[in-house]
Amino acid sequence: MEHHTEIIKSGCHKILDMLSRMSYEGLDDQRMHLVLRMKEIAHGIVDKQPRVAITTSEILVDQVCFVDEGARDSPVVDSIKISNGDILIDEAQSTMHEDEMLDVDQVLGFENGIDEVEESLLSSCFQQFLLWPSDDCVTFEWVQNMMFILEKASQKTLPTELCHVVQTFVVFKLIDAACNVLRKEPNCVEINCLGEDSRVIVVGDIHGQFHDLMFLLKHLGMPSENQFYVFNGNYVDEGAWGIEVFLVLLAWKVLMPQRVYLLRGNHESRYCTEQYGFKEEVQTKYGNQSEDVYNKFLECFKELPLASVIANRVYTTHGGLFRSIHAAASASVNPKQKMTQRVDLGSLADLSQVKRTCIDSPLEGPNILLSDILWSKPFNRDGLRVNAGRKLGLWCGPDCTEAFLKQHNLKLIIRSHEGPDARAGRDDFGDMLNGYSIDHDGESGKLYTLFSAPDYPQFGEKRYNNEGAYAILKWPDFATPSFQSFKSAERPMVYPYLDFDADDTDLSKPDSSQIDIEASTSTFSSPQDASRPEFDFESLGIYNAPSWSVQLPDGSGGSQVVQVPRAPLVEGLPLPPNIEFLQEPHAAAYKYLFELVAGLKHMIATRETENNARVSALRSKARKRKERGHN
Repeated sequence: MEHHTEIIKSGCHKILDMLSRMSYEGLDDQRMHLVLRMKEIAHGIVDKQPRVAITTSEILVDQVCFVDEGARDSPVVDSIKISNGDILIDEAQSTMHEDEMLDVDQVLGFENGIDEVEESLLSSCFQQFLLWPSDDCVTFEWVQNMMFILEKASQKTLPTELCHVVQTFVVFKLIDAACNVLRKEPNCVEINCLGEDSRVIVVGDIHGQFHDLMFLLKHLGMPSENQFYVFNGNYVDEGAWGIEVFLVLLAWKVLMPQRVYLLRGNHESRYCTEQYGFKEEVQTKYGNQSEDVYNKFLECFKELPLASVIANRVYTTHGGLFRSIHAAASASVNPKQKMTQRVDLGSLADLSQVKRTCIDSPLEGPNILLSDILWSKPFNRDGLRVNAGRKLGLWCGPDCTEAFLKQHNLKLIIRSHEGPDARAGRDDFGDMLNGYSIDHDGESGKLYTLFSAPDYPQFGEKRYNNEGAYAILKWPDFATPSFQSFKSAERPMVYPYLDFDADDTDLSKPDSSQIDIEASTSTFSSPQDASRPEFDFESLGIYNAPSWSVQLPDGSGGSQVVQVPRAPLVEGLPLPPNIEFLQEPHAAAYKYLFELVAGLKHMIATRETENNARVSALRSKARKRKERGHN
């Protein structure tokens, strides 16, 4: 084996020598990246000499190549092939005996802890790179190949290697192509699918669960002439593969813009992606290019439409219903008025006037409708009320659903936004453990909540073991949905975003806003953090109730909204029983206030400790880098 390793090293020396004498003139950015990556891999083999695993198995490795037979003509760089004991190196051939074959499963088996290998070896074993089509034309084969490569990369490489598999150049080209399509769509897209064989599949929150998305596309079939897909938003955050989820969906959107519709969720925002993991995911996977990549994703989020009407019968959106433009304008003139009166229900005409290019949901002003659409929730009492606890979105009663359906001659609303964590402890609506719930059922039609992320959250300490679901709408009566539940797909064992490199951090001037705010919130919030108490204080005549949201400086002259975390211990609870003034609804109000006070105390008590720990860690990294530099 040592002899053959030397042959490989010799071949890499020849490659490096050839590349050093090669002129880069005329190469575009993408091919330049590929040449540099080739040099990096060759240097890794020559310099690091990573060890390999040996097996005495009699099973021969047909080829170390993750391209299937149907993808050989696809736009990917060919992998090194090992076939029947032969190694092809620089047009020379050498023989590897059966008892010296590389055990690829063992070398790449880092997720099962079979063998520890260096990151350089992992990256050199997976040598597929997605190339952007030379004619800028995305084809069915290209999208299929992209899905194949991303799925294999998620299983065979570390998260830090995604930037080599799908380079920044490709990400930017795909996002630009998708934005050119998305910005032409209205706030509410009309989906005409009246063919006899047509069916529409509606999908709820995915939250970075890439392998569950792959299951849906394989199980239900890819978008086609007669098969439409509508996604209700929340593609990123919480899960480990938000980038992969969103890129695949953008590719389908570019390929089939009239068959795939991508709506915006509340997590497609700067605020949520900074709090719930997507920004850290981009930093992990794209390193020193991450700031540009992250901002590119934010640009795309702003272009996503907000709702859809399917076959003139079904309305879908992420959060829920919204106030009228008139109510929003009057609230901005008199901010106190919005807390003292119920707001008027909006219409599709109002929706068409929303300026959706705000990256974060406004708390006031005429564009507050954007917050309503992304954050609103159904309620079991009539009326349209401001969510006094969160101050984002509305509580929408069954009378509002009835009025909206009747006004627009619709029969069904399918919204998302709430999973089993949001419904935990509530007995007024379904628990979402099977992925969907019927929340309003009136004379004109129904309102459903749909959630498509099974076994959620993937990285929370508490798991709900829930199923995801999707809805199928068919001709001729699209308003009679068939909801199907599904279990989570098998996925790699990954512990994402635990080790960040702080090379660009100026330790002499730590960013206090980032340290203070981020230290007070968890990157992956547990269900306990995500589902804060909610109480309708208006039922007690209180219209300016305290909120779990705090507006703080963002360090760049602006501001951002931060959620107060739940405290592990709440003083004053449980409430003493059998006290007259502590009966409902007053008991729920006391519980809300006790938990909010405990959350604030917990936030203040832990902030200084966490800040000191983070600054200490950054300084330690700086010292180590300095020591490496001296050595």
